[in-house]
This record gives sequence, structure tokens and C-alpha cells, in this order.
Amino acid sequence: MRTLLILVVILAIAVIVGDRVGVVFAQNEIGRHIQTEYNLTAQPRVTIGGIPFLTQALSGSYGHIDVKVGDWSVQKVSVQDVDVALTDVSASVGDVMNGRTSNFVAGTATATALVTYDTVQTYAPSSVESLSYGADGLSVKGNFPVGGVSVPATVVVTVTPTDEGIEITPTSVKTVAGGIPIPLASLRKSLTFTVPLKQLPLGAKLTGIQPDAKGLKATAVAQNVHFSEVPANK
Repeated sequence: MRTLLILVVILAIAVIVGDRVGVVFAQNEIGRHIQTEYNLTAQPRVTIGGIPFLTQALSGSYGHIDVKVGDWSVQKVSVQDVDVALTDVSASVGDVMNGRTSNFVAGTATATALVTYDTVQTYAPSSVESLSYGADGLSVKGNFPVGGVSVPATVVVTVTPTDEGIEITPTSVKTVAGGIPIPLASLRKSLTFTVPLKQLPLGAKLTGIQPDAKGLKATAVAQNVHFSEVPANK
């Protein structure tokens, strides 16, 4: 009986070790192929969730795969901290072990990324001198034209995902003490602008934008993603 228990333990350890070796190999292969397909400067860090891996591999169904891309550029917009969470992924064991990501199908792909304020400012009107996030939300500072005169002011803005990208729109304006008042209507014409980030990896379309101290955190979602049909970066 003791010998049998030892054998069971040894087999269990072998299965666990084999499972972990298999998942590490698969994660590395997937990351390598994603780097090649998307022409990335660094290999993404891939994490296949769920234990045991081998059971998922044999069934061809994975509950969660996380892909940390890092820096990424699309539509001439550079973003940081790109993370793609894939759920309900279907892929054969051969495709996973050989990194054939083009054959993958994901029920949902949720991507997040950071658009820094330096990047946002490159698309802002020249009158904008800086962007910052505070108690009132996101605001811009600058000198804005009023009747041919340049007036310093702070303008609170909102950010909204649109079909054209991230739209920044003025909502209130505060001029310096004793300064010339600036009509909000005139600023909405001159200060509304768009950062042309229409999607994140895997064709995920923007669904939400949340400003914070570092920049704009963009969230994008795609449903029923067939990797073979994902458009290339442009």
C-alpha cells in the first residue's frame, strides 16, 4: 500500500510538472507569434488562466487568456500599458502549442490602454498649453482668443469615445481674476478636438474613457473575435 501511495504521489507530481511546463511553453509561443503578427518591439507577456492547463488544452477551450502588450501604436497614435483580456477562447491543442494564433476564436476581447496627456496634447489646438486632472475632473489651461485678444483661462472638459476616436469637449470655463469672460459657446467651436484612436488590439472598439493623473485610460471591447479576420494595424 505504501508503495502504491508513493507511486500515486510521483505520478501526480509528474502531471503537475508537465502541466506547468506545457503552459509556459504555450504562453511563450503565443507571445512570440503575436509579436511577429503585430510587428511589436517586445514580446507580449501571455498568461493562460485556469488549472490544469492540459485539461483545457485537450478540450480546446480556455476560460481566460491575458496578453500584456505594453506600448502599441495604431492610427498614428501611441499608447502605453496595453492589456488584452480574452475570455471563452477556442483553440486546438496543436494551435496553442505551436503558437498558431490566427486560428484562435475568443468570445470576448477586452482591451485597456493609457493615452498620456503628452499624446493628447499633440492633437489639441495650439492655444492649449497643458492638460491636468484634479478635483473638477480633466481641465486644460491656455490662452484662448476672444475678439482678437488672447485670454488666459482654465477650461474643464469631458472625454467621450466616438467613431472617430476620443473627443474632448469643453463644459465650463474659468478666466483669471479680472480677466475678460470667455463665452463657452465660442470655446466649444475652437477647443473641441479628437484624438484619432478608434480601436485597440484585435479590432476592439472604444467603449469608455476615464481620465486620471497619468492620462486617459481607454477601454475597448470586441465580441466573437476570429483572429484570422482581425485587421492589421494602420
